Amino acid sequence: MATAAEHGHNSWELSIQVDQREGDEGMKFKLRVKGDLHIGGLMLKLVEKIKAPQDWSDHAIWWEKRSCWLLKTHWTLDKYGVQADADLRYTPQHKALCIQLPNMKTIRLPVSFSCVVFKAVAEICKALNIRRSEELSLLKLPDDQKKKKKKDKGPESAFDEILNMDMAGVAFRSLRCALTETLLCRWLDSSRSLMEQGIQENDRILLRFKYHCFFDLNPKYDAVRITQLYEQARWTRLLEEIECTEEEMLMFASLQYHICKLTLSTEPLTNSNEPEIDEVEAALSNLESTLEGRNADKILEDITDIPKLEDTLKLFRPKRLTLKPYKEYWFVFRDTTISYYKSKESANKEPIEQLHLRGCEVIPDVNVTEKKFGLKLLLPAADGMNEVYIRCDNETQYAKWKAACILASKGKTMAYSSYRTEVKNIQSFLQMKSLAPPPGQAAPDVESMEMNAECFVSPRYAKKYKTKQLTTRILEALHNISQLSLMEAKMRFIQAWQSLPEFGIKYYIVRFRGSKKDELLGISYNRLIRIDMSTGLPVTTWRFSNIKQWNVNWEIKQVTIEFDQSVSIAFSCQSCDCKVVHEYIGGYIFLSTRSKDQNETLDEELFHKLTGGQD
Repeated sequence: MATAAEHGHNSWELSIQVDQREGDEGMKFKLRVKGDLHIGGLMLKLVEKIKAPQDWSDHAIWWEKRSCWLLKTHWTLDKYGVQADADLRYTPQHKALCIQLPNMKTIRLPVSFSCVVFKAVAEICKALNIRRSEELSLLKLPDDQKKKKKKDKGPESAFDEILNMDMAGVAFRSLRCALTETLLCRWLDSSRSLMEQGIQENDRILLRFKYHCFFDLNPKYDAVRITQLYEQARWTRLLEEIECTEEEMLMFASLQYHICKLTLSTEPLTNSNEPEIDEVEAALSNLESTLEGRNADKILEDITDIPKLEDTLKLFRPKRLTLKPYKEYWFVFRDTTISYYKSKESANKEPIEQLHLRGCEVIPDVNVTEKKFGLKLLLPAADGMNEVYIRCDNETQYAKWKAACILASKGKTMAYSSYRTEVKNIQSFLQMKSLAPPPGQAAPDVESMEMNAECFVSPRYAKKYKTKQLTTRILEALHNISQLSLMEAKMRFIQAWQSLPEFGIKYYIVRFRGSKKDELLGISYNRLIRIDMSTGLPVTTWRFSNIKQWNVNWEIKQVTIEFDQSVSIAFSCQSCDCKVVHEYIGGYIFLSTRSKDQNETLDEELFHKLTGGQD
């Protein structure tokens, strides 16, 4: 009987399937090998036996049973654990993939099936001329399944039941979004390859913007990126994946109609008609960027007086079980702080309260038609975020205060050159939302609309209005944006999408530590939101900028996050693998490290460190 040492030196036969070019029939070979043979030597031995005049440089060995690539050519068969019963494939690393873009068009591209998805997406984006590939990822479509019997109470069955519920409002929409993303379309793991996640040659897969944090959008360089962003925003709205008011829906509809008309026109789609950036504004912007790296606030205060805003505004603080109305106060905005007083005369005394806006969230609460110009401020606090509502009297007042709040949330004051630009952009956006035609303008000719108006609104609004009524309202809203170029209109559409309160929030069903009921966790580009599933109302908000550390207990599938001021939370994911939530959090934190001086180079190692975790 042979000893273990003698047996280890014995050779054995290994079966390897060789995949050739697409359309060519595969071949199968048996090689006699030893456990100390390294993978590079195995491939050399195999190619010598094949004796086919072909470039094999793109081929690598795939182990089907273990669902892994054997890419470390210096590793031996013993180190990988390959034995005689292992059926290996010598297959091309680049294979054709059918990729559906955000505009719903499908293209067929050769993509690396052996590198991690993060790199594969970068390859795809490079081929499509899309900058900032880190903002996108791939979604896997579900396998075609027969309808399950009613007795099946699995998650898919539960999803069908929810779709049939007679519910409305944010709670239902958020719950539906949570189930839709995790049960129907699944994000691929960025730290694993396509092949390792069950993707096969010629499979159809979705390319989408995963992280809603669009850095350095520039019409000069980002025509494809902006177009695909517009398309994703358009479908998000039409499929009612994000809440819109009627006023906002009609504004989006008029923009979409205008974009369709320009796209179908015979005018060449170039950037030649796009306005050039004002040289002075560009110089100021560059100066601002330079100052940002050198304690900009202090430098600016040394060279100029910090402007301030003063006005009478209304304030409301929501509290449980109380519905107190808005109350007027005298407001003073200076630096990054709002102080409010009982009256203008008492402004030289101690304020009733000071609101420190650095790190806050600024959410519009506006209806131009109803003359409602409000702001919702989410202010950082030890246990999450505190809500404050401020109401302005008119568009001009709203634009100034909102612009100041946005800058203050970033730690900037009204002394920055971007303040005036921000005010103008807000005023322009409000004008765009105004649906009333200018005085004296003739009623729109509904026959002039060559397209079906119902194509530009969600089903809910299509049912609410007759086609003629809908056409009239879209054409009335068109007067505010009819002078926009194609690229300007797409950028306005994206900006309007970004201004929606629920923009970019992904919902997942979780259970917090110590709780006996499921809740919703909303993940945005800069915060986590704990949401009551029955009401859809936020309970607590935590900002990513306050995270000290987080980790995942992979055994019990629980995410634990520690924030500043000794705040800690932990939750388990009910509607998805905790790896999905972990990757979202790490991904957004990674994107927050980007800056314009990086020349688009990414620290891929840092991305995987923040998002990869472990299996």
